[in-house]
Amino acid sequence: MALELRQQLKLTQQLIMTPQLQMAIKLLQLNRMELLDTIRQELEENPALEEIHDHAADDGREEPVESPAVEESPNREVTIEENIREDIDWSNYLDEYNAPGRVNYESESREAPRFEAFVARKESLQDHLLWQLRMAFPSDEEARLGSLIIGNLNRDGYLDLSIEDIARAADVAPERAEQALTLLQSFDPVGVAARSLGECLQIQARYLGVDDPVIMEIIRHHLNHLENKNYKAISKALKIRLEDVVAAVNVIRSFEPRPGRPFTDEPPQYIVPDIYVYKFDNEFVIMLNDDGMPKLRVNSLYKKSITQGAKLPGEAENYIQEKMRSAAWLIKSIHQRQKTIYRVMESILRFQRDFFEKGIAHLKPMVLRDVAQDIEMHESTISRVTTNKYALTPQGIFELKYFFNSSIKRSHGGDMASASVQDRIRQIIAEENPRRPLSDDKIARILKAAGIDIARRTVAKYREILGVLPSNKRKQI
Repeated sequence: MALELRQQLKLTQQLIMTPQLQMAIKLLQLNRMELLDTIRQELEENPALEEIHDHAADDGREEPVESPAVEESPNREVTIEENIREDIDWSNYLDEYNAPGRVNYESESREAPRFEAFVARKESLQDHLLWQLRMAFPSDEEARLGSLIIGNLNRDGYLDLSIEDIARAADVAPERAEQALTLLQSFDPVGVAARSLGECLQIQARYLGVDDPVIMEIIRHHLNHLENKNYKAISKALKIRLEDVVAAVNVIRSFEPRPGRPFTDEPPQYIVPDIYVYKFDNEFVIMLNDDGMPKLRVNSLYKKSITQGAKLPGEAENYIQEKMRSAAWLIKSIHQRQKTIYRVMESILRFQRDFFEKGIAHLKPMVLRDVAQDIEMHESTISRVTTNKYALTPQGIFELKYFFNSSIKRSHGGDMASASVQDRIRQIIAEENPRRPLSDDKIARILKAAGIDIARRTVAKYREILGVLPSNKRKQI
């Protein structure tokens, strides 16, 4: 078999991701806060990119301010005497105008507090417990055991390790570790350092002085019935009246099952809308949120150095051209991003006008393809635009993804958005009798009577999405 070389001409199509296209796609899927971080980083790294300040002129220089013409006054001009009068009483002048008053002088030897001392950080559960441990003046062994136990508490304030593991890690007897744990369980917040939910509730009952035998028995042996609100089983097991069980349960419900909850270190998540929708005289107006968004331009110095043909070394010229190209791409991509978000919101407003006027119950089924065909863009582009972007509307703040819902057929014709069905389920549960909560099957029958035919499993799925407990856990006595 002979081997030979041949040349063939082959025509193929392939997608080439240019740097400009990659930057446009990257900026399109960023939310507002991520976009601001990207712009700040680019301002630091790219010398050809600069921010336009409101007080600066377009050419980067301040315009000369012309002094206003002053009309000549017919009155005589007031002049200042250049000669010092000889009849001035200097002693009274110095006493009156040179008094020290309340002037304070800082001594150079005085130590001012350092800026590192001002810590804008919320106190954690571990810091709070360590402070109480130091205030208890423990021995060296107790301090070591206490620090070890505090370090093994989870975010809810429960101890993840057993006493045997603590004693083995500290190389002490289990009795000593148990004593240190008892000391920590007397600290604030009440119920901290417990090893289980039952122990946590018992600590709180003893601290509040409500360690009634019925309450303690329910906590020790009937937490499963308490969780399912099966009060009749508790009444039968303890051989007491149902009213006494309900009274004990009401006391237990006032306890805190997660003692470490107030000391959570998770920062609050603030939502800044990317776009606003206002209603003026039966018409909706769309406005992009440009607050805090820096206005960018290409540096005029670098632009002139290239356009005027200045003599630069090869590496310097290539560096300047690359940075100017990157700055121009960034500015163009930001404008394209804002324009795309506006067009998508405009299309959503056309499809969901009833929602903006009347509320969630009038939300229509809609998919990404509907908006993509309306504004002649690809579905992947619409998906990137609507991810992590929020709109402030007359009905509240919603993520743009919220307006895209699957459709549910109605028995008398027409489709209904799944979000509207969820809102209807929420209203039904809110209006139910708390003594006789509605089951998922009963809710499905109510919806079917209203023309919404969905299965019980669908009702259960929507109820879990809404964060609503099942009927046996919603029951109140």
